[in-house]
Amino acid sequence: MGAAGNIGFVAAVVAAIGYVAYSVYADAAAAGVHATALLPFALLFLALLIALGFEFVNGFHDTANAVATVIYTNSMPANYAVVWSGFFNFLGVLLSTGAVAFGIVSLLPVELILQVGSNAGFAMVFALLIAAIVWNLATWYFGIPSSSSHTLIGSIIGVGIANAMLHGKSGTAGVDWTKATEIGYALLLSPLLGFTVAALLFLAMKVLVRNKALYEAPKGDTPPPWWIRALLIFTCTGVSFAHGSNDGQKGMGLIMLILIGTVPTAYALNRAVPEKYVQEFVVNSNAAESALAAQGGGATPPADVRKAVTAYIADKQLKPETLPALGSLVDQIETQVSGYGSLAKVPAAATENMRNDMYLASEAIKRLGKEKDVALTDGQSEALDEYKGSLDSATRFIPTWVKIAVAFALGLGTMIGWKRIVVTVGEKIGKSHLTYAQGASAELVAMGTIGAADMLGLPVSTTHVLSSGVAGTMAANRSGLQMSTIRNLLMAWVLTLPVSIVLAGVLYAILNAIF
Repeated sequence: MGAAGNIGFVAAVVAAIGYVAYSVYADAAAAGVHATALLPFALLFLALLIALGFEFVNGFHDTANAVATVIYTNSMPANYAVVWSGFFNFLGVLLSTGAVAFGIVSLLPVELILQVGSNAGFAMVFALLIAAIVWNLATWYFGIPSSSSHTLIGSIIGVGIANAMLHGKSGTAGVDWTKATEIGYALLLSPLLGFTVAALLFLAMKVLVRNKALYEAPKGDTPPPWWIRALLIFTCTGVSFAHGSNDGQKGMGLIMLILIGTVPTAYALNRAVPEKYVQEFVVNSNAAESALAAQGGGATPPADVRKAVTAYIADKQLKPETLPALGSLVDQIETQVSGYGSLAKVPAAATENMRNDMYLASEAIKRLGKEKDVALTDGQSEALDEYKGSLDSATRFIPTWVKIAVAFALGLGTMIGWKRIVVTVGEKIGKSHLTYAQGASAELVAMGTIGAADMLGLPVSTTHVLSSGVAGTMAANRSGLQMSTIRNLLMAWVLTLPVSIVLAGVLYAILNAIF
């Protein structure tokens, strides 16, 4: 990058920081929030910068995989490829649903999510972000395609375990292990799927497409035949878009935690819901109350319904007072929402408590759907699902400026630090040069796998899916694998979770004491 490029990069970073600062200021001012103390807003700004830094590192660490095949098959020049990939990463983030973002966040223990604005909340955010960035930078420096998804999830688990142990509980009590297992299966199976399906696709291509040039290494700078070139560019585009849509959401979820914790009046509730929201919410609340009352057997709710619902989510033990407590909480939320007439009219003092109540009710209903001892009818299940959807519409939202900021950080990272990982994928996985057919097979499988995971709301690793796909095509072609690289990949795969768990847990304990 020349002097002009460096100046442009610095100008872009400064503009992005200014945009983020202005967006937070505008949202806070619109909600009637004015800074009375400098420290919380300084911590907010620092946390946002670290969160965007994670996405920047994610960009040049993970997205480099998307451009490896088009660069090493001469389908696109490197400088065009990284800009092209960065742009479609940007679009992927902007058009993402947010399902992955809140799926990642739900790994955290409920007591930490309800206290994101506390000292423990700040310690949590800084610990998991710093741990994730440190491990990503370390693996990038050595050119090892490690997974940002593994790293972040390990950091979240580490914080949850450390928080539980600091409060005298078992470490296993600090994480939603059901959700962690679900995510773990996605992260474990996706590389195996990438290896197997890419190998089979490559073998099928050899049978169906009898063009010898497709199965040979590129000669000099000669591009592939136009149709395979178009396919490689299409798959690079798809992987870049899918990566932005999936991986970009992880940063969004963390940024929303930061915003909810520091500026709850502006971000705890979605003040942009349509006018008809309140009427629909009241109808759905009444249906949910009826369903819970039918299952609760008319029992009297306990004095502290919030404590009872929180204990149910944290301990996963259904007690006689759980359903009456949840029904009472649903009634209290409905009274508040209908009383204010609009989420935009909820006063600052009530905003955070209302969001916490909504979050508790939503998580309890999600947990209730998995209880074998509760025989919900189809109508009751539908009523509770509709009500949960109404709760999530109010609490699980991502402002447009957050998407733009994350998209910018991810796209910019793609354009800056791509080379180390690209060299590993293109030259160091197999013993022979990547061929056109191998590149197309690996990219097609990666695009399909990541896109499917995004629709299911599950995080997967672009790095692992694509690098395992390349390895699968090399194995299918009997080209041979460079075992030193495979060993490094496997070591990173095995070590990422435990290292990030320990690193984030230790950081959380230290920062918790400092804050």
